Amino acid sequence: MGRYQVCVYAIAKNEEKFVDRWMDSMREADLVVVTDTGSTDGTVEKLRGRGAVVFTEEVKPWRFDAARNLSLDHVPAGVDICVCTDLDEVFSPGWREHLEQVWQPDTNTARYLYNWSHRPDGSPDMQFYYSKIHSRKGFRWRYPVHEYLYYNGTPPQRTVYADSVVLDHYPDPEKSRGSYLPLLETAVRENPEDDRMCYYLGREYLYLGRFPDCIKTLKRHLSLPASTWAEERCASMRWIAKSYHRLGKDREAYSWYLRAAAEAPHLRDPYVELAQAAYEKKDWLTSFFAAEKALSIREKSKTYVNMGYSWDHTPDDLCAIACYRLGFLERSAEHARKALELSPGNERLKNNLRLIEQALSK
Repeated sequence: MGRYQVCVYAIAKNEEKFVDRWMDSMREADLVVVTDTGSTDGTVEKLRGRGAVVFTEEVKPWRFDAARNLSLDHVPAGVDICVCTDLDEVFSPGWREHLEQVWQPDTNTARYLYNWSHRPDGSPDMQFYYSKIHSRKGFRWRYPVHEYLYYNGTPPQRTVYADSVVLDHYPDPEKSRGSYLPLLETAVRENPEDDRMCYYLGREYLYLGRFPDCIKTLKRHLSLPASTWAEERCASMRWIAKSYHRLGKDREAYSWYLRAAAEAPHLRDPYVELAQAAYEKKDWLTSFFAAEKALSIREKSKTYVNMGYSWDHTPDDLCAIACYRLGFLERSAEHARKALELSPGNERLKNNLRLIEQALSK
């Protein structure tokens, strides 16, 4: 037993194939509570067989916040630390001990590293800091999709960083996100001045290839009085830029990428995405400038998403290609070597370095 009573809680539906892996990871908790919302496979029986306390409840109409609040309601009142995860997620071993090392009696929330996606070799790709570990009292879930845990207790809210706690996401590739768009449109109708849902709706339009709708919605997001978070405003501007780029309007795309960089100059993402867009247009000078600027940023954000392509071999690769095209062969070789160090099995990078070194030797 640790210093605190720890309970993992989750919602589930037809996730039998994840149960054993998930329970192996969550067993460090004192209690695991799951709200099943309508499984027709063996999820419920398998969870109970592994020691989870399972409640079965339908949520109609479906909303993620309603389901998560039901699940939270099943957590006993005497629990000190609530840990919300999904069944397709796995903690690195030792997570509880690491959590208890930083948690204090007056802590409300813990932030920890979340690896949202992985590369084919298993290394992390997209990363950001999550905050779904919280005290038992003073929290509720809000929003029908992209639900958010908000604090309604007595201020101040006290947050700790549990840097040694890592949660990995291994999603089911067969699961559809088809419900997201109608839920987001519902959320925006419910509260048209809510900046969070407006942002997610615009991003969803981008994912669906509805670029004019993305541009219109995210420009509205930027105009909302509540839209003050610089990093999310930067993301909106990046998606607007990407939409313009996909529509073949590169002048507008460049303009919005530069706006995004100005909004959050500590982030690599707008520079790397501008470098990629310029590469596609064979605009080598812009690609070189943007990729070099990205590489000058050394620290990942602890408050927003870190795109994998901004921190892997991509910036050095783009620099190497742009420098080669501009005739900066020594600098091109330097970046090509760095890119290959970050992705040593990449045959294209090996061939690029070989070509650059051949050009240097002439």
